[in-house]
Amino acid sequence: MILSLSAHSAHGVAAASILVASACAVRTSSISPASGPRTRAERTGYLETSHYSDAIAFLDSLKGRPELSFGSIGKTNEGRDIPYIVASRPRVATPEEARRLGRPVVYIQGNIHAGEVEGKEALLAILRDLTSSSRPNALDSVVLIAVPIYNADGNERFASQQANRGSQNGPEMVGVRANAQGLDLNRDYIKSEAPETRASLAMFTKWDPDIFVDLHTTDGSYHGYALTYAPPLNPAAPLGAWTRDSIMPVLRQRMQSRHGFPTFDYGDFISDDTLSRGWATFDSRPRFGTNYYGLRGRIGILSEAYSYDPFERRVKSTYAFVREILSLAAEKSIRARPTSSGDQVPIRSEMIAAPDSVAVVAETMERTGDSARTQPGVPKGRRRSGRYVTVRMPVYDRFKPTLTVPRPARYVLAPSDTQAVRVLRGHGIAVTVSGEPVSDAYAFVVDSTIVSPRPFQGHREMRVTGRWRREQRPIPAGAFIVDTSQPLGILAVYLLEPQTDDGLLTWNYFDAQLRPGGTYPVLKVGGLPPTQ
Repeated sequence: MILSLSAHSAHGVAAASILVASACAVRTSSISPASGPRTRAERTGYLETSHYSDAIAFLDSLKGRPELSFGSIGKTNEGRDIPYIVASRPRVATPEEARRLGRPVVYIQGNIHAGEVEGKEALLAILRDLTSSSRPNALDSVVLIAVPIYNADGNERFASQQANRGSQNGPEMVGVRANAQGLDLNRDYIKSEAPETRASLAMFTKWDPDIFVDLHTTDGSYHGYALTYAPPLNPAAPLGAWTRDSIMPVLRQRMQSRHGFPTFDYGDFISDDTLSRGWATFDSRPRFGTNYYGLRGRIGILSEAYSYDPFERRVKSTYAFVREILSLAAEKSIRARPTSSGDQVPIRSEMIAAPDSVAVVAETMERTGDSARTQPGVPKGRRRSGRYVTVRMPVYDRFKPTLTVPRPARYVLAPSDTQAVRVLRGHGIAVTVSGEPVSDAYAFVVDSTIVSPRPFQGHREMRVTGRWRREQRPIPAGAFIVDTSQPLGILAVYLLEPQTDDGLLTWNYFDAQLRPGGTYPVLKVGGLPPTQ
């Protein structure tokens, strides 16, 4: 399946000139509720965002619409239900019914960072609008799973945006980034410590969506785009490059031509003073949701509305982006079919630039000559000018492997490693118990352990150096076996390799068993010999 638009045509100078012309235009026609309730944002003229009770009341008002099924993916740390809604014509309520339809399943999540509120508002409005008319729309060709208020506990910790989202342009009162445990849910996908994350992983396993979309807001550099986006950035994601080169350019072109919203690859200027140095994206590690979803062999899309835009424009650009994703998935019947991942799996990587330089739109900043802050979110001594320039520069929007490992036939964990096995099964990875001894395995001998000097998300991240050696002693029956030929085999490799940049070892699941001169407690069996 190849979409028609060239991967680089949407990056050209001509496109950039359109961006400059429309960078500050506010489109007010993207959302026009024809029938049904209005969100709190709409009712207040985009001065306020929905509390949990507002979101639940809004969803309750949609019950009875024939396209919708309702449920809860699980409960938050404080016991709130996390609602999900399945929208389709005909209506479906179970994964089995969705699979019988043979349509793309699109899972869209808002509010993972509860101060970033436009995804929540846009998803509520989309559910209303898609079900307010009997005219054909995307629901005739896709199954939409919407999770509008994922971080429900964080959403309820309302405070001024100066406290919770300092550089965001409204609304005045918003929730916080973290959940009630103080965890950033968009750093939790590998270690899966939060109940919200475990519930989300269970939904991924149960429904196996073809496309996962995570709705955010970003600040950082001052540019000329209403919304920025990213595919899965990890080079081990089988569909990451295809998503970047075939899906995202089409969405970008349609956002501009159909809605007047300029969009671009997510990132920031490397230097605001020397723009020509380049534009760089974020991180390839699978602790981030869309990167993680790519390791499941599926399509992930990150959406980042522009924090400095007015709240209304941020909601409407997010709304338009979601509608275009649904439309494209319906039109092209985009299904994440199984792909061959080969015998080698990248487990560490570094950022590199796209092959050609790109014209990027930036807002120029003025120096005020004093140390006062003149505009919210703008560094002291600077002021936004409202003028835009187009600068050709390298765009660092992808990663290349720096460490690749042969894929073994299986991994073996000791019968005592029940905590690690619980996490693996929580990801949907099949784990069996051996009925007979295992022999002829490889063990990783630890030369050194490197512990992060600073805690992050309640952990001191771990790294090891060492080498593989052949292990002749038999492993007794009762050990846990993880076969890498299963659908989530790439994810299993990433979680269990000792030198991965974001696996179970990273998050301290094996700390008690690691010491220089000892062996890593996960063995490899079969497949190509490990690299020494």
